[in-house]
Amino acid sequence: MIKSMTGFGRAIYENEGREYLIEIKSVNNRFNDINIRMPRSLSYLEEKIKKEILKSITRGKIDLFVTFNNNSDKGKNIKLNTDIAKKYIDELRKLSEESNIIDNINIMDISKLPDVLNIKMEEDSEEIIEKELMVALNEAIKSFIDMREKEGNKIKLDLENRIKIISDKIKQISNISTGLVEEYIVKLEARIKELLKTDVVDQTRLAQEIVIYSDKCSVEEEITRLKSHISQFLNLTSENVAVGKKLDFLIQEMNRETNTIGSKANNLEITNLVVDIKTELEDIREQVQNIE
Repeated sequence: MIKSMTGFGRAIYENEGREYLIEIKSVNNRFNDINIRMPRSLSYLEEKIKKEILKSITRGKIDLFVTFNNNSDKGKNIKLNTDIAKKYIDELRKLSEESNIIDNINIMDISKLPDVLNIKMEEDSEEIIEKELMVALNEAIKSFIDMREKEGNKIKLDLENRIKIISDKIKQISNISTGLVEEYIVKLEARIKELLKTDVVDQTRLAQEIVIYSDKCSVEEEITRLKSHISQFLNLTSENVAVGKKLDFLIQEMNRETNTIGSKANNLEITNLVVDIKTELEDIREQVQNIE
């Protein structure tokens, strides 16, 4: 099953006063670009989160947002930086003496100054928080992939419809091209008789001209390759792996073969069919850019 590169997933997990909210969204990208925004207290989990995402997602620009509200005592180990606090007090007293400001230093005011009080994560608490976060992350990833698969299924149906249109037009080109040589023989023989004013035609020379023309205007090789590319394309859309790059390559090859048919065909009907095929291929190429 093909997957779209655009998607969104969201999950909330709560346990003993700890709440985790994770949101994932993605847009098209040739490679895998993961950006994570999370509280500083959880930054030690960033690499593990990336590895978990990479297990399920191979392409796309992915943005992940983590919100963590900790209303429990787990993970909260308050440390007082006594040395910093004393330095603040000393400097404030000096300022008081120099400026003749009343010394009214309050311990609560000191505690609010930068780096005086720090909340540090305890090792056993880190493990608990990691497990809980991973529960929320996996739920968000599942929701995200479900949306990608639904969008991918819509794209697949559209691609199959367009490929069918192309296949029908290729059949028409094949049928028309088959009759081109016979039509050319009749016209060439009539033209020779008209120019030479005789009913006697050099069959050897005529056969040589027919062979040259047949080789020049034959599109059977291109049609055979196009049919092969179409078969590969349809097989890839049913695979359960990332196929976006392979599909894009096949579209380029199909476009090349179609251009060759257009340059060889000396027939207005075939030219019009080639234009129709190229229009469908361009629409398919745009859709393929959305596939993982």
